[in-house]
Amino acid sequence: MHPELQHLVDSVATELSRPATVEDRRQRLVVYSPHSELPDVVRHVSILQRRVSAEVLAWLRQFELPKARHPVRVPRNVALGMLPRICVPIRHHDLLLGYLWLIDADESMSSDQIALTETAAQGFALALYREVLAGELAQNRETEAVRNLLLCGGDVRPRAARTLIDGRHFDPSLGVVVMVARPVLTPDAEPDAQVRLALEHALVDTRRRLPARHSVHLVSYSDGLLLLGTEEEVDEATVDRCVSHLDHALQTAMSGLDHVSSSVIGVGQPRSELTQARDSYLEADQAARMAASMPDVSRIARWSQLGIYRVLAQLFSQDLGDLVLHPGLERLFADPEALPLLQTLETYLDLSGNALATSKHLMLHRTSLYYRIQRFEHLAGANLKDGNERLCLHLGLKLARFTGRYRPAC
Repeated sequence: MHPELQHLVDSVATELSRPATVEDRRQRLVVYSPHSELPDVVRHVSILQRRVSAEVLAWLRQFELPKARHPVRVPRNVALGMLPRICVPIRHHDLLLGYLWLIDADESMSSDQIALTETAAQGFALALYREVLAGELAQNRETEAVRNLLLCGGDVRPRAARTLIDGRHFDPSLGVVVMVARPVLTPDAEPDAQVRLALEHALVDTRRRLPARHSVHLVSYSDGLLLLGTEEEVDEATVDRCVSHLDHALQTAMSGLDHVSSSVIGVGQPRSELTQARDSYLEADQAARMAASMPDVSRIARWSQLGIYRVLAQLFSQDLGDLVLHPGLERLFADPEALPLLQTLETYLDLSGNALATSKHLMLHRTSLYYRIQRFEHLAGANLKDGNERLCLHLGLKLARFTGRYRPAC
């Protein structure tokens, strides 16, 4: 399949008397030399699955391999079943294309041998560039079709679905459920290449467990989107298993990323045809927003189970910047010292005005709780004995989370 690359990897393995592999820049296996035996667990998995596991990817992140310009020694990791290795970046005009890997179990490779690997990597560059270019052109067609299916207008979506079906990426007899995997970043952090690579690994790892033509995926600027094919009678257990696999893969792939505090998944409702995937996507996107913004919504948020938050999610899709639900509440949003009162009020309303439950949750004496409630009523000019006003305040707090006017500590 890759004759030029295969010849090169066989040659370097023979010259150095040790088996070698070549991966692309996403650490998916491209070619490998003959192995008399598989030396460790990581090499075994890489050859069988044609990619490294999310656990290995997370551990390797500390070595900053994408930035490397010269061979990097990677030490033994007993927990992962990984022997010491030499990783040689393969670059074409400074563009990272992949990696040449050689196991160095006894760490006996000399500086001359390591220099030879660097020279060999230069020979790999042009051949791998041609392979990567051809592969990415094909992948880009699939990616563009998924993007058009989910993000474009109605006249484009049928053509996008037909592209995926004709390209044998998706079975036309299946319905579809869309899942949105979203990293929750630390304040002021932005999604970067590491986040998107982790999303890619999590999605690919999940798809590997599914039958052929039962899924496609897309990594956007800040999210990973999985389109799962469903039978005519949707099997909720199958969807649940897929969500569970995606959640585990996502958490594993994101581990070690300091600017990622957690991750959430939104799940849309099933649709009977691939052309309707956008509707499921919009639901999944709004469910993921809820999971990321609201602490009382599960990290895995299904649109069908959001309850009142479905209404809030749809309101959130509108321009809420100037919406004022309660003037007194708005005044307190502008006062940093009022934050404990607002958090107390939100918990009190979340728990249906149950003072005992609120006291236990906040670890407050009930006398202190009553003082805070009365203090809030005084400052906001509110009356919590009025059911309509309580509803207005509760809704105002939830919407303020979305717009950023209210940023509680938890």
